[in-house]
Amino acid sequence: MKSHFKILIIGAGSAGISVASRLLRQSSSFKHDIALIDPAMNHFYQPLWTLVGGGAAKKEASKRDMKSVIPFGAHHIQQAVVEFDPDNNEVRVDDGQTVSYDYLVVAPGIEINWDGIKGLKETLGKNGVCSNYSYEHVDYTWETIRNFKGGKAVFTHPNSPVKCGGAPQKIMYLAEDAFNLHGVRENTEVTLCSANPGIFDVEEYKRALEKVIDRKRIKTNFRTNLTEVRGDKKEAVFENLDTGEVFTTSFDMMHVTPPMKAPSFLADSPLASEEGWVDVHKHTLQHAKYDNVFGLGDASNLPTSKTGAAIRKQAPVVANNIISHLKGAPMEASYDGYSSCPIVTGYRSLILAEFDYYKVPTESMPFNQAKERQSMYHLKKDFLPIIYWNGMLKGVM
Repeated sequence: MKSHFKILIIGAGSAGISVASRLLRQSSSFKHDIALIDPAMNHFYQPLWTLVGGGAAKKEASKRDMKSVIPFGAHHIQQAVVEFDPDNNEVRVDDGQTVSYDYLVVAPGIEINWDGIKGLKETLGKNGVCSNYSYEHVDYTWETIRNFKGGKAVFTHPNSPVKCGGAPQKIMYLAEDAFNLHGVRENTEVTLCSANPGIFDVEEYKRALEKVIDRKRIKTNFRTNLTEVRGDKKEAVFENLDTGEVFTTSFDMMHVTPPMKAPSFLADSPLASEEGWVDVHKHTLQHAKYDNVFGLGDASNLPTSKTGAAIRKQAPVVANNIISHLKGAPMEASYDGYSSCPIVTGYRSLILAEFDYYKVPTESMPFNQAKERQSMYHLKKDFLPIIYWNGMLKGVM
């Protein structure tokens, strides 16, 4: 294996592979001079897990061998990063090897902190406690929903950034639909306990989702954060983030969205902001201190939602600006904060939220996307996976 690459990319997720593919398409000079460092053997299309948890898809469809998605002309170093040394243009991996670079792209994603909630790891996958944020356990979400006989169904959103901020509520809407289909809805109390101050940040979609919540008779407790799960007792402990009050509630099933954080090897590095994320300019995606370092995706400190749709717009900016920087030309590619969240509101309905840094809708369809539509549900379920595997990862969309 080479020990020096023109372009070194940390993370072979959506962001890393998209950037590698774009660079290779734009210049033959990068061929065999790009490496992606990632310890994973498999690559996952995680947006599908919401539908898996709702019984509308199979989790196997979300999984592919990593070697099948690494673009031709790029190397895969199957190691974990343990240290950044940007002053010397080097990265050290866990087998002790040092890899140097001309340009570094930092896109390791976000780390799920299962230990951030006391008792969660011990009870996940049993006692009615489920989560769509684990490939191993996502099937248990559907098992729990389809076997639910009534009682208290609780859904949580943590006091931290998360992958796809809408995902914690999507599974709740699917579950509520399933309870109706299975004849147990009238015996069920559905509650969302969210650390957020409201159901959504963008006003137009917030109003639409509030109508969904009212129609579905879902109780909401905002500014409440899950701190402990007592699975054997079927009890959950929450903290009110405004008053500091701690309270305990019972549940018959609970879908937990775990807290998430920047990977520790990044948070403790010279590349990190005070909050632990890779510190980049919000338009050029170039590092605030190191000119030959760029960052994107869930590990960045960009003030927008952490979604695959955001990455789809960020990847071409990184690729184009690296090429411009290499040529000594001005970096003219700019990211406007675009993000998108296809919010499933039932088995045949979806609100397609699209917005920018300023929380202004930036819709791509010729109709009101704040309205629930069956066509948009099929877009998410049937077409977005195809676009992901055959377009985005190949650097053509």
